[in-house]
Amino acid sequence: MSNEHLIIHYSLLIMNLVTLENISKQFSERVLLDGIELQINDGDRIGLIGANGSGKTTLLRIVAGLEPSDTGKVTVWGGVRLQFLGQSTQLNDDLTVLEQLFESSSPQIRLLREYEDVSRKLLQRPFDPSLQTQLGDLNAEMDRTHGWKAEANAKAILTQLGVDNFDAKVGSLSGGQRKRVDLARALIDPADLLILDEPTNHIDADTIAWLERYLATVPRSLFLVTHDRYFLDRVVNRIIELDRRQLVSYDANYTIYLELRQKRHERLVVAEEKQRKHLRRELEWLRRSPMARSTKQKARKQRIETLQTIKYDKGEQQVVMSLAGRRLGKRVLEARGLSKAYGQLRLFDALDFDLIAGDRIGIIGANGTGKSTLLDVLSGSTKADAGVVSWGETVKVGYYDQRSRGLQAAMKRNLRVVEFIHEEAALVQTADGERVSAAQMLEWFLFTRPQQRARLQSLSGGEKRRLYLLSILIHRPNVLLLDEPTNDLDIQTLTVLESFLDSFKGSVIVVSHDRYFLDRTVDFLAVFDNGRFEPRYPSPYKPRRSQPSLQKPKPSPISDPRPPIPKPQKLSYMEKRELAELDARVEKLEREETAVKAEMHESGADYVKLGELTAVHERITAELDKIMERWMELSERAR
Repeated sequence: MSNEHLIIHYSLLIMNLVTLENISKQFSERVLLDGIELQINDGDRIGLIGANGSGKTTLLRIVAGLEPSDTGKVTVWGGVRLQFLGQSTQLNDDLTVLEQLFESSSPQIRLLREYEDVSRKLLQRPFDPSLQTQLGDLNAEMDRTHGWKAEANAKAILTQLGVDNFDAKVGSLSGGQRKRVDLARALIDPADLLILDEPTNHIDADTIAWLERYLATVPRSLFLVTHDRYFLDRVVNRIIELDRRQLVSYDANYTIYLELRQKRHERLVVAEEKQRKHLRRELEWLRRSPMARSTKQKARKQRIETLQTIKYDKGEQQVVMSLAGRRLGKRVLEARGLSKAYGQLRLFDALDFDLIAGDRIGIIGANGTGKSTLLDVLSGSTKADAGVVSWGETVKVGYYDQRSRGLQAAMKRNLRVVEFIHEEAALVQTADGERVSAAQMLEWFLFTRPQQRARLQSLSGGEKRRLYLLSILIHRPNVLLLDEPTNDLDIQTLTVLESFLDSFKGSVIVVSHDRYFLDRTVDFLAVFDNGRFEPRYPSPYKPRRSQPSLQKPKPSPISDPRPPIPKPQKLSYMEKRELAELDARVEKLEREETAVKAEMHESGADYVKLGELTAVHERITAELDKIMERWMELSERAR
């Protein structure tokens, strides 16, 4: 057989499900996708990863046909069925759980729904000959198409997901139960391509493990976004990274992807530097040479234009967090006799809990057992019905809750990103003694200077969570309460949070279902069940210290706290005047920046003018950054 015939034969074996051509998407001035090309084939199990706000959810919705692209074409080949599961549930509150599952467009589920409908009518009119005939025909069709198996499969999936009341109204379910019903709805529908957006959020570790096993056995293609790195290792066979508006594909699970990606970046760093040197030489020629205006040099100018549009992958930006520590005494937390109930639902009763210096405890358990409520009570954000919570004198608690309450309040005030962080801590001390500004701290967490001036409402959900995490950590807590920290955070931020916790000297309590994160960050796991703690046991892969005592620790003398940082001097008369003028100066520079950008866009192929405008834009940006830093410095001292 010739090579040509082999290629044709091989292409027939690989059925293309969806093709994306030149897909671009922009929200306001923010470009998320720029000329995306992608093929999803039968048998592909793709994990899409990328930073929060990079456009992962947008891309999933475009593939699913739920959101249009600005440019390009999405082709779903004939007969291919898609099923989409988003982060928020789309359920009918008036239906029962089982009725909701039968609200599917698949032929088998439609047949089952029709059979159930005729059966109900026949119960009301048992002697109706037309209904009897319909039911007989449907019964035969159910036998022929194995429809009974579909019903049994639906109920089995619901049971495995922890939903066993099939007749309950959807509107009566908790948020976690609604998520499970929505997940079951997606799983029972035999689509060719299953599109999942964060399917592991808000479900417990046992359910995630079952979902891994289930997806490994069903013959369907997957296109999913998840931060669960074990899930990516065990379920996907292809990783696609969305980085700077482009896709980079790796035929690998997550572990192998990390190795391949590192090698790729090492090669690209060398290639990028060569291209940069070449581009600098070409641009210098354009600025200096009279021949640059000659039509004979058209080919050279086109080559330079191509060089300027090439996007080189230097590796993902890294979130950096290097803050000065805060001393923690031996006495950290004693909680005695804690009780909490909501109506008839009693979460815990007469509960004791101790935390000593250096403890790193992961709390696990089924959804709805009261884990988050316990953290609310310990932090003081929720009052216990009974009991006492006593923190040590040197304790500074940082509570990263699921609702991002501090950020929600700032959003109501329509603050900008930099204003929010400036109010939290305008200046902070790093581990090496340096004082850094709010703008620098935001850059640690991948918020560029233009993004820092954006309103909080314009951020994606993941970016808001990343910003909220920064707002907790910059207060330099020595005790961290983390409630589901991996929900909505990208893998990139999670990796750096794990590195931060590696060097963190305080105590940590984590509520999480993320097995990878728990293995990396805690020493012991405590199962919270029926309002009680089961005995602690070492977290897999992380046996750092001997098991801490469950007994009440003996109080220790409170040592002197760390000397406070001297307060900065008050503003002089001239500095007060300077501060009053800075706001107007910032607004003026922002208007100039917008005007220069518009002029650059209209410059077309006039590279001499474009070079001049680029220099002007860089000058404005540098001056704007300098002024913003000065404004924050003076504002802090003016408090």
